[in-house]
Amino acid sequence: MNIRPVTLKDSAQIAEIYNYYIQTSHATFELETIDAAEMANRITEGLETNYPFFVCEENEEIIGFAYGKPFKTRRAYALSIEVSVYTKKGKEGNGIGTLLYQKLLSDISQRGFHAIIAGISLPNDSSVRLHEKFGFEKVAHFREVGCKFGRWIDVGYWEFLIKK
Repeated sequence: MNIRPVTLKDSAQIAEIYNYYIQTSHATFELETIDAAEMANRITEGLETNYPFFVCEENEEIIGFAYGKPFKTRRAYALSIEVSVYTKKGKEGNGIGTLLYQKLLSDISQRGFHAIIAGISLPNDSSVRLHEKFGFEKVAHFREVGCKFGRWIDVGYWEFLIKK
């Protein structure tokens, strides 16, 4: 497996991975699938504003991705970043999330960010374990803030502060 920075050529494979989660899980609150062009727009926007995005590649196939995006848009939040990680269906539990987060979090710490935040729709034990493995601590729990597949979903927030 190879962890590398994203390129726009990866957009279709990333959209395919992400669309699986849109269609089958509450890991994302998006309700409509996206195409490669929309994913390319999102990647471009993130990279142009100094946010990292990495893919895990195996035999020229994208099997996972992780990225950072603005936590909030107001300027006082500029040194806070929200992170997400997704793995291709059937590749879960193979250490892909760990490899991606090792690279992503190292990169984030070099970019001058202070707070790293992960929102996790609950329940999601594997995501909670991954974040806590890297030192994230739960700092908030919002009940029934999202509705998907006809049911209410809680969201927890985990945070990691970069010490300098």
